[in-house]
Amino acid sequence: MLRWSFLFLVIAIIAGILGFTGIAEGAAAIAKILFFIFISVWLIVLILGITIFKS
Repeated sequence: MLRWSFLFLVIAIIAGILGFTGIAEGAAAIAKILFFIFISVWLIVLILGITIFKS
């Protein structure tokens, strides 16, 4: 999921450089959403991993 987020970020940067602002905004929004989903899933797995190995 982090790889997809990075891919959309690169697409947004390239589209912004070329002047396609609508595509750049859309790709940046998708990249941000995917990044926050990745961070939330990572935190859940981290918390579950810590609690399982403590007991």
